[in-house]
Amino acid sequence: MSTIQTQTPSILREDIGSICRLTLNRPKQYNALSMEVLERMLTQLNDIAQSDSIQVVILSANGKAFCPGHDLKEMREDRTQEYGDKLFGKCSEMMLAIRNLPQPVIAEVQGIATAAGCQLVATCDLAVAADHVKFGVSGINMGLFCSTPSVALSRNVMPKQALEMLLTGEFITAARAREIGLVNRVVPADKLREETDTLAELIAAKAPAAVRIGKDMFYKQLGMKLEDAYTYASERIVCNMLEDDVKEGLDAFAEKRKPIWGKKK
Repeated sequence: MSTIQTQTPSILREDIGSICRLTLNRPKQYNALSMEVLERMLTQLNDIAQSDSIQVVILSANGKAFCPGHDLKEMREDRTQEYGDKLFGKCSEMMLAIRNLPQPVIAEVQGIATAAGCQLVATCDLAVAADHVKFGVSGINMGLFCSTPSVALSRNVMPKQALEMLLTGEFITAARAREIGLVNRVVPADKLREETDTLAELIAAKAPAAVRIGKDMFYKQLGMKLEDAYTYASERIVCNMLEDDVKEGLDAFAEKRKPIWGKKK
């Protein structure tokens, strides 16, 4: 198994086999999403999107916090519409890049995630959190409704739960986040990486084409009427069924062995 590491001031990247780990690396700033972070994250995501070898992405963070949202120092220094349009446009572009990435993205949440940081967790396809972590969309406490975080949050949890968080600015526990669907798993802090790696490895062991087709299909059908969703899903499952990997999967099941993905007919 090969390991490749590259480093930038604000983002670390580690490729271990078919799993890529991207780590927010501004611990002194609690991993706030500066313009530089957004741009570097986009660069990495665009590169990963073109990779046939990377099957799963883990998004983690160094330091006490996962992400508190945008860099308030930057925001205070330039409160112009031009800067605001650029900042939130770039953030939305980065969030969409995660959603549109062919590979599933797992958030590994080791510390507090609030505002755009909570949005980042909600945007990832799956999330694993340490049991002490808290989540919030607390912009309302500074007079700023978390409009852009509300887009991702409202697509993860029920409207009344999302709106209560957005209107009160109160934080919820990791256990509560799991109850309402914001995260998948909650574990002790010392088990966080192990649990996230296990989940990533479980997905990476599946047929790559099926995972990529599945992620794309899942999100597209969500916005369709029921009848249209079934029509579209039927088309996609037939395309998937004709993949070489499905024949290999069926043969492996019948022969009681592990499948060898990528094996030709």
